[in-house]
Amino acid sequence: MGFKILIMTDMEGVAGILDHDNWCQPPERGYPGRYYDLGRELLTREVNAAIEGFCRAGAEEILVVDGHGAGGIHPLLLDRRAQLLRGWSAGWPSALDKSFDAVAWVGQHAKAGSVGAHLAHTQWFSYLDQSINGISIGEFGELALCAAELGVPAIFGSGDEAFCKEAQALVPGIITVAVKKGTQTKPGDELDTKAYMRHNLGAIHLHPEVARAAIRDRAEAALALLRESPESFQMPKLAPPYERVTVFRPDEPGQPRQIDRALHPSSIIGVLNMPFHPHPIEK
Repeated sequence: MGFKILIMTDMEGVAGILDHDNWCQPPERGYPGRYYDLGRELLTREVNAAIEGFCRAGAEEILVVDGHGAGGIHPLLLDRRAQLLRGWSAGWPSALDKSFDAVAWVGQHAKAGSVGAHLAHTQWFSYLDQSINGISIGEFGELALCAAELGVPAIFGSGDEAFCKEAQALVPGIITVAVKKGTQTKPGDELDTKAYMRHNLGAIHLHPEVARAAIRDRAEAALALLRESPESFQMPKLAPPYERVTVFRPDEPGQPRQIDRALHPSSIIGVLNMPFHPHPIEK
């Protein structure tokens, strides 16, 4: 029996993506966007490498979710064996449901405040931290916790080295590939949003072709391991009720931080989809 896999994609965790403003955003959004189309190609080719690896190990159905805000997948370059989803109208966990055998990530960046990360943030650079029941999570953690609630194992992820450490800490057993390593050594918690966007711009990258080869091989190994020893992939377990706490940076110097709290009695997916009502943190 073949496997059905969902691949969640982002852009900032791709080898060769050098910064946010030139590589991850198009000019029509008000950014320079000089290399945005090339960035889309770099991401799509890393995704294709993962698709190749998964298909070698027995994947028969693959759904690629374009999770980058401005869009990151180039449809004409995407491996024809995969289907593509763009659009988040349903909220978390996007298209993931119990019919999938596994979930994977390509191009994922680390959560906000990660040391040694490249272009780290959670949803946007305005986030200082987000947690569920006291466990700090980023965008990887949001979907990984949804997957755990659905009983879908998280088996593979590629991105910067800090992301790989984050993923392995939250989901023991997940197989990861680090395609670059950030050079900053401080979390930057004291910074406002604009300053934090400039905080983790430096990184040492693998050559894109080397990164793709590693992604292909490790994706194949991850699905082979799922077939042979599914117990190798652990799922994070949190007990209800579920509280989401999000702290936001000030947009400008001198402004207060903001905090939001949301509580759901029985569902991580439920609490992640609750609206935000931030208010200033009193000193």
